[in-house]
Amino acid sequence: MEDKVILLDYHPSMFGMRARVALAVKGIDYEHREEDLQNKSQLLLESNPVYKQIPVLIHNGKPVCGSFIIVEYIDEVWKDKSPTLLPCDPYQRAQARFLADYIEKKVMETGNLIWCEEREEKEAGKKGFVEFMKQMESELGDKPFFGDNGFGFLDVALITYTPWFKTFEICGDFSIQQDYPKLSSWVKKCLEIESVSKSLADPDNVYNFYLTIKEKRGI
Repeated sequence: MEDKVILLDYHPSMFGMRARVALAVKGIDYEHREEDLQNKSQLLLESNPVYKQIPVLIHNGKPVCGSFIIVEYIDEVWKDKSPTLLPCDPYQRAQARFLADYIEKKVMETGNLIWCEEREEKEAGKKGFVEFMKQMESELGDKPFFGDNGFGFLDVALITYTPWFKTFEICGDFSIQQDYPKLSSWVKKCLEIESVSKSLADPDNVYNFYLTIKEKRGI
């Protein structure tokens, strides 16, 4: 029986993009369903009754929730399809998971502060983001990708935040390309992979989405 794969998603979401990238690089056909987060579908509410959040991968009627869990599930279920995203070595796999968790927590923490209106919070966000970017450049080193064997789990973890970098730059008044050349080069290499670039939201659209959110909140 042919696999039936549905992705419940929201296009600007870095978490939804994470699932889209993993599916795309593996070459898995799926049905994409865009959610209205102000009016969530019954399918989403039933598929993720705990958090009621996207993304949700529904594989042959069974829901899988949480972006990193979805990426690992995709890698395990379709292990015969290249590339293999998670390292095969248990220690390297543990390290990749640790850094992926660091990426998620640090970018969300600093990003939310960078687009605050309060100067003190904004500066704290910028300082934390600088520390994060320096750490990731150190982790990348001189490799083209974070994965030792090419585009892998950590690349998926971070690349889906990059459509939001323009918003961070405008709000924080800094330049990622100028200040972090290694990561800028890494972004370009990732975007040369067609399945990756087609799965990401457009940075201009993300910024416009951010402006819409600001307007709705009366900022």
